[in-house]
Amino acid sequence: MSALDRPTNNYLWRNLKLDSTRPAIMESLESLSFCNRDENTSINNSSFQSNLTQHSFNPMHSEQSSKLMKLSDILQSFLLIDGNEYLKVSSAEQFIQKLQCAANDLKVKVVSIFGNTGDGKSHTLNQTFFGGAEVFRTSSEQSSCTLGVWAAFDPHLNVVCLDTEGLLGITDHENARTRLLLKVLAVSDIVIYRTRSERLHKDLFTFLGAASRAYSHYFQAALQAVSLREGIANAVNTLGPSVIIFHETRHTRPLKSNANESAEDILRERFAQTKLEIEAFSSIKYVGVQTINPPTEYEPLRLAVQNELMNTTVRSARKPHLVYHTLKTLNDKFSGEIENTSTILFPDQYFTCPVKCFSCGCRCQNSMGHVREGKPHANDGRCKYQHQYENLVYVCKKCHSNGNEVIVTSRIQTQNDNSWYGLAKYAWSGYVIECPHCGEIYRSRQHWFGNKSPEDSAVRSEITHVWSLTSPTSQNTAQRVVDGVSYITEAVTSVSLQPTKALTAWVTDQIAPTYWKPNNEIHQCHKCKKPFLPTDSKHHCRSCGEGFCAPCSSNSRCVPERNWFTPVRVCDDCYDPDANANSTEKVEEVTVRDVTQDVNVRKVSEHVVSTLSAVGSVLTYSKSLIKDTARPSYWIPDSEVECCCVCEETFNDLLPLHHCRDCGRGVCEDCSKNRKRVPRRGWDNPVRVCDACVKID
Repeated sequence: MSALDRPTNNYLWRNLKLDSTRPAIMESLESLSFCNRDENTSINNSSFQSNLTQHSFNPMHSEQSSKLMKLSDILQSFLLIDGNEYLKVSSAEQFIQKLQCAANDLKVKVVSIFGNTGDGKSHTLNQTFFGGAEVFRTSSEQSSCTLGVWAAFDPHLNVVCLDTEGLLGITDHENARTRLLLKVLAVSDIVIYRTRSERLHKDLFTFLGAASRAYSHYFQAALQAVSLREGIANAVNTLGPSVIIFHETRHTRPLKSNANESAEDILRERFAQTKLEIEAFSSIKYVGVQTINPPTEYEPLRLAVQNELMNTTVRSARKPHLVYHTLKTLNDKFSGEIENTSTILFPDQYFTCPVKCFSCGCRCQNSMGHVREGKPHANDGRCKYQHQYENLVYVCKKCHSNGNEVIVTSRIQTQNDNSWYGLAKYAWSGYVIECPHCGEIYRSRQHWFGNKSPEDSAVRSEITHVWSLTSPTSQNTAQRVVDGVSYITEAVTSVSLQPTKALTAWVTDQIAPTYWKPNNEIHQCHKCKKPFLPTDSKHHCRSCGEGFCAPCSSNSRCVPERNWFTPVRVCDDCYDPDANANSTEKVEEVTVRDVTQDVNVRKVSEHVVSTLSAVGSVLTYSKSLIKDTARPSYWIPDSEVECCCVCEETFNDLLPLHHCRDCGRGVCEDCSKNRKRVPRRGWDNPVRVCDACVKID
């Protein structure tokens, strides 16, 4: 076995009187070995610790430094992974050959170093493991001397050292470089984070926090799979590597431990403040030195590394081929194209409008303060449609062909319709789309069958950005009709309640004169006290306004004091002339104008009531049909809702589906017991909302 093939101890060279010729160096290396091992020596964890105990970390004598620099020709580093994440070693045998650690049963640990470019990572490895010999190349130039990942072997400590490319360096592949560094960190037993700064910067905490998360979520399972494939149980612990933060300052004092807390406790507190996790690391240590006059004192770092190498309770030494296979597995698994986001601050964000579209997240392209100038939000990018934002608008097709962009909306009635007559028309013939220039251009149920969609005949659909949620929608009017009529909802689900009666009762309350008693407050006949059943009709006396059954209000006469100049229904008491006189006295205080206007609404609307009574048979259809017709456009359709948006229980016959009036998602009864106003959606009265929307408020 030649001297180049045999593991050597570079720390013995401080005790050697070396000749300047290369053969003398070879002879000394071949004749002397710190461990006195040959090819048949088995190195286990106990001998690994023994070597560490016997080893001294003191630096070399200055008079020997010039001669020892020649040893860098023997112990050389090599490129293991290039900057494009390509593994430059084709096999485990080639990996072992380049490391010059071919002894049988040799077990090693992996130490890697990270930090910002220019902070002296390569120099730190040379001083810590190779007595100052330039095994890893250093440079005083501005350009980075380390690109990719370089490897070298310390034959005395049985450590594979990995030197990595610096963070914050100029590169076109920032994200790919970060991923490469995380893979190297995952295969390491000890990680040194080298930072040369007056204070610990955010980039240190960000990198280590991301590394901890990556190890827990992605690398841990891959490492365990390698161990199982190699047939080695518990070769890689569930905990990640031990981290040593080597902090060098000049003008400021490093972190110091005191009676109340250690430097490590301060570090953990700072990680917690930045909401970054470090639970994946088996331990975290802090080594701080203040270098007022060079050179840097590396002895504290050497001692910290020695202690961690001797600790085999968490991470045990491994054979070199297992290190290679682990790194190759991680590199093959987590590779491929990756988007590189620029870290350069783009000045436009400081001067453009900060408002973003709620639907697609695009930022407004106009400058700040454009709203005060009367210029609306705008973005040239295409938006995506979302039910909850109702950002699908209609443009009149005829006006668009003439060069005009006229946005139209669906309504339950045309502008010329009386409110209640328009409601009756809506129940019969559906919603209408009206253009301010072309008039009515579409009605949803214009024919008994064969109705086309509005896009086919009358409008063009466009998806717009949603810049504000304060404006109420105009598309939930039909749903407000259904929600406002609690009788109708009950009528659909109850066989005993006639839908026509419920609809008529509700409309009666909406258009009744002010002196009439509301239907929902009438539970029995005002005269005979007979309770009303759900199917019984409630009649109002046009004179006193109380509710009566049909037998107690079968008479009719004119009631001029109430502006009824033709015979109308009155109760038996008001039909009596004596009672009529008393009634006349009661209404003398009401002005003629108020009475006339109040009753005229009822007169006109009684025709609508009769129409709605006929249309009320529509409610005998299934509830789902009514909901599909009346649903606001921002509601998620029933066919797309499988489970409750809060508790995630699947909807079925025993768990009916409801909709939150705020977000439009499907929700169950138990998760939507709250009621509140939702002005931005056009709900001015308290309506059903899910628990999630309540918590947001």
